Amino acid sequence: MIAYLLLVFLGGFGAHRFYLGKTGTAVAMLILWVLGWMTLILGVGLIMLAAVGIWAFVDLFLIPGIIRADQDALRQRLAVEFGGHSGPHPTAFPASAPGVPFTA
Repeated sequence: MIAYLLLVFLGGFGAHRFYLGKTGTAVAMLILWVLGWMTLILGVGLIMLAAVGIWAFVDLFLIPGIIRADQDALRQRLAVEFGGHSGPHPTAFPASAPGVPFTA
């Protein structure tokens, strides 16, 4: 939700991309935005500002995927850090012999 708020209110500055950890593209978006406003009087700036506007519109649909990829990467880092196993410990529930029901 925060990324969407940043996109709506500060989208031209690339604030949502900085927040999501996409620093390289955030800087590119910020440079386009600033250069667009600086050269607006020449007419070239309008093209840059239009590009940033289209980019921000596309980001409306890309934000969920960026967040999902970040969450998956975090899960993988935590799994490696804490032993690499995501389920219960294998010895927590001993297996019963075939044909013999398990009783605790």
